[in-house]
Amino acid sequence: MALEQTQSGLAQTADQRRVWVIFSGLMLALLIASLDQTIVATALPTVVSDLGGLSQLSWVVTAYLLTSTVSTPLWGKLGDLYGRKRLFQAAIVLFLLGSALCGLSQNLAELILFSGLQGLGGGGIFVLSQAIIADVVPPRQLGRYQGVFGAVFGVSSVAGPLLGGFFVETLSWRWIFYINLPLGAAALLVLALALAASGEPGQHRIDYLGTVLLTVAASSLILLTSLGGSIAPWGSAPIILLAIVASVFTLGFVLVEQRAVEPVLPLPLFRNAVFSLSSAIGFVVVFALYGATTYLPLFLQVVNGASPASSGLRLLPMILGLLLTSITSGQLISRWGRYKAFPIAGTAVMTLGMFLLSRLSEHTSVLVESLSMAVLGLGVGLVTQVLVMAVQNAVDYRNLGAATSGVIFFRSIGGAFGTAIFGAIFSNQLASHLASLAPSLPSGISLSMTESVAAIQHLPTSVRAEVVHAYAQSLSTVFLVTVPIVAVAFILSWLLPEVRLRTTTQATDMGHTFAMPTTRTSQQEIERALHVLTSRDSLDQLYHRLAARAGIVLDPLSTWLLFRFQEQAPIAGATLAKRFHVPAARLMPSIEALREIGLITTTAPVEGQADGQFQLTAAGQETVATLATACHDNLAGLLDGWSPEQEAELASLLRRVTTTLFSEENKKELISTPT
Repeated sequence: MALEQTQSGLAQTADQRRVWVIFSGLMLALLIASLDQTIVATALPTVVSDLGGLSQLSWVVTAYLLTSTVSTPLWGKLGDLYGRKRLFQAAIVLFLLGSALCGLSQNLAELILFSGLQGLGGGGIFVLSQAIIADVVPPRQLGRYQGVFGAVFGVSSVAGPLLGGFFVETLSWRWIFYINLPLGAAALLVLALALAASGEPGQHRIDYLGTVLLTVAASSLILLTSLGGSIAPWGSAPIILLAIVASVFTLGFVLVEQRAVEPVLPLPLFRNAVFSLSSAIGFVVVFALYGATTYLPLFLQVVNGASPASSGLRLLPMILGLLLTSITSGQLISRWGRYKAFPIAGTAVMTLGMFLLSRLSEHTSVLVESLSMAVLGLGVGLVTQVLVMAVQNAVDYRNLGAATSGVIFFRSIGGAFGTAIFGAIFSNQLASHLASLAPSLPSGISLSMTESVAAIQHLPTSVRAEVVHAYAQSLSTVFLVTVPIVAVAFILSWLLPEVRLRTTTQATDMGHTFAMPTTRTSQQEIERALHVLTSRDSLDQLYHRLAARAGIVLDPLSTWLLFRFQEQAPIAGATLAKRFHVPAARLMPSIEALREIGLITTTAPVEGQADGQFQLTAAGQETVATLATACHDNLAGLLDGWSPEQEAELASLLRRVTTTLFSEENKKELISTPT
């Protein structure tokens, strides 16, 4: 008996250890990919000092955001077709290749190009890590693990600016890219050894043409709006050509998506007012947020004279404010069942935060700066997660997966647009302010020296003060321009319809707050929500509640055993214990209790066995059916407005989740192996 218990414990421990090994590899890959969205910001002023190209500074961030966003749908479907393990490894290799090349860049153009390559790999890491964990973790525990993925994005938003500043000060800005290499290699090794080939091959029709058209259209629009009036006059041939390309490819994208079997972005979604307005609000909010926050480290380092590490630390009030209100708003919405007030309040607070940032100057105290950034963060946290909730709550079941992906897609694209366009505004303003200083500059000092943070610190005191003031004025303009833009989001928030919240919206996790890309189907999104909701109670509580709903008095272990006898009977108690790696001494009292109340019976011993076998009686079969029906009805109630009778997929899903809740995998929660 002791040996049997030991073997059971070892089997469970080995299985759990394998899951954690795989999970650690996924987390490591996800961490380096998500860090690259934030770690670059505090290093950019130093990068410009080394490589030059201040006017193109924002494109380092834009290239990463753009390529990671538009590649997400492709990675998800290719993973289904060719196996997620292989594609995930390819994504990591692509990301590491981009990281190495970024670290080796000799000019800003190379850095922008290789950052885009990094983003391609990052898009695959984002979406495939979520798909792979669903292959290796029991469904009931899946929500818990995916919630941790969301937390990784939250941690990276805090750690990124700090690590970026640390590497710049202690090593070199190139190490913000080089550090990915050993971490990514470790993730590759772990996953190669522990992860089995995964994926669910299907007859997917990948919308290659739609993806290409969308990428070219978005890139052309970003180039058009960021280069027009700065690098090239608005009426010049390059700008006109970009306008034509953007128009043609946008029209082509619309025509292709109308006929695509599995479109990148289903156009009928835009007929839903909640989806259209939520996408527009999300686009504008993140447009303004990324456009402003990309330049906050530059303000802190040039205008305030802060070190890179110190500038990263001084961004914390904004990030902590965002975390506070995003978590709190999600809980309050679940409790109150209403959401419209949150984006209205959030965009109002954001507008105030942006206005406060526009008032910053070289004379502003650290306390005032911190409070201004905290106000901005508090506002953002009230908006981002709520928009995903609203969309999931308002669309038809068949559009749930596409709508969730779509609203996050627009947020990410908004970040790419905002970063590029505000970069153009900043470079235009700075060039104008510095040009007015040129006649008064002492001999031996050129305007090119004012593009380097390090060079600015060594300018004569009087000249440095004027240059710092020019930077302060230029950055103040960037922040001021965001005020009316966020005010547009405030107005749109008032137009957002408020639809009664479904129960499933309570399963929103932190991944929605931080715009984690996803390609889950409608069925996968609902299954995730159901497992998140049911996993909030222990199995003991869940089984007790279901037994009470069915009018049956059974303890949780006996309930679990009834379903095992339905699957395995006729079977001896010792054989059942051995098959499921459970000590027989732990099962036999419950088996005997089931026999005494007439739910199982004993057959005659089979030749070669001393004891008889157990099987369900008619009453036992009826009890199992009653419990399954109670579970099915309980889950159907959580769908709250989606009718399984009208959707064959939902009916099948409820049967599968019901089976999962009573499955063999749940024995770990019900049985404590004696030591």
